[in-house]
Amino acid sequence: MAAEGQGPTPSEYIQHHLQHLQNRAQEGIANFSLSEPVFKLDSLFWSILLGVLGCFLLWRVAKSVTSGVPGRMQAAVEFLVEMVDTQAKSIIHNEASRKAVAPLALTAFVWIFLMNAMDLLPLDLIPRIWEWIYASAGGDPHHAYMRVVPTADLSITLGLSITVLLACLYYNIKIKGLGGWVKELFSAPFHAHGIAAVLLAPVNFLLQIIEFLAKTISHGMRLFGNMFAGELVFMLIALMGAVGFASLGGVFLWIGQVIAGAAWAIFHILIITLQAFIFMMLTLVYVGQAHDKH
Repeated sequence: MAAEGQGPTPSEYIQHHLQHLQNRAQEGIANFSLSEPVFKLDSLFWSILLGVLGCFLLWRVAKSVTSGVPGRMQAAVEFLVEMVDTQAKSIIHNEASRKAVAPLALTAFVWIFLMNAMDLLPLDLIPRIWEWIYASAGGDPHHAYMRVVPTADLSITLGLSITVLLACLYYNIKIKGLGGWVKELFSAPFHAHGIAAVLLAPVNFLLQIIEFLAKTISHGMRLFGNMFAGELVFMLIALMGAVGFASLGGVFLWIGQVIAGAAWAIFHILIITLQAFIFMMLTLVYVGQAHDKH
């Protein structure tokens, strides 16, 4: 730990910002224990809050929509709806399915975009406010952890991808029937006949399970990896300013922090939008694949 009266070291600063507010201590990057589950309270709070905010914004626009010249918010939402609908039509040809899947994809895009956009807030803004609240309640501010980017938490992104997996399983059964889907699990991708079909059935089943697992894990890991890396870059840029304040000749580092932070934030707008779009598109692709018969 840093000496009393001194600020944290760079390592301590980053470690503090990577800690979650949770119900108990946890070792490792993820927890899969069912007997003693770890709830990352900050990720849950911000993801639920931003989900409610996204739904509220869409509801407000839908409620106040006009047939005349649209406002900026209505125009933006109409553009998103048209974009998602166009992509859904090109991937999912079942009109009945699109009525449910297109809103799901739109919700995923808006929700993930809002969660990603939390990375654009000043790094120490909300954590400092939380430290003040925590200290006012009699707690130790050094243990007031708060991470505000839910998509930089693997449990959140895997939760989203598992939801997409459940949608894929649902449409596999709905479109092909339970018997047809089970038959496909044991017959695709090799589609052998006779005794070869029996021998290859376990191999086909194993390959199908691996495909489902690989798509789900990569779907969540891609979003998590990009947002976690972006969060780390903001931490490193913030350390430039901290060093600048701590040293007499560090004014150039402080100026460098402002320039680097602004440049990375501008570039990061593209990243957070692109990651939301990729997750939405993969959702449509995976659900579309559930409609295809092999």
